[in-house]
Amino acid sequence: GNLIDKFHLTFKDGKGIDAAAETGEDVLKKLIAIDDGACRLGEVALIPYHSPISLSGILFYETLFDENASCHLALGASYPTCLAGGADMDKDAVAAAGLNDSMIHVDFMVGSPDLTITGTRADGTTVPVFTDGDWAQ
Repeated sequence: GNLIDKFHLTFKDGKGIDAAAETGEDVLKKLIAIDDGACRLGEVALIPYHSPISLSGILFYETLFDENASCHLALGASYPTCLAGGADMDKDAVAAAGLNDSMIHVDFMVGSPDLTITGTRADGTTVPVFTDGDWAQ
């Protein structure tokens, strides 16, 4: 029931160290202070801009719909079920696999028709992942 809009997060060493918002800043700051994992990312999802839900032009203000219309990130807990065998992992195994733990999991959308995402390989070379909001060719 809370709206956080026109916000930014600053990350250092994987941890959100600063947050501000035009709308809902107090909610955002309380959110990232809930526990040690709340200020870290638990999800990164790449969704092409030209998805059916995005093309509908409707902003639902309902995360389960809106997250399928746009690339999004989530603060807080990761989903162990996204890993092979993750559903059977105990808390220690989940931590050893590098997944974030938190009482929260809050998605926020970041996609746009001009979004560009560039990956960097271990050797420093770059690879286009998204160009103009969609998967690079």
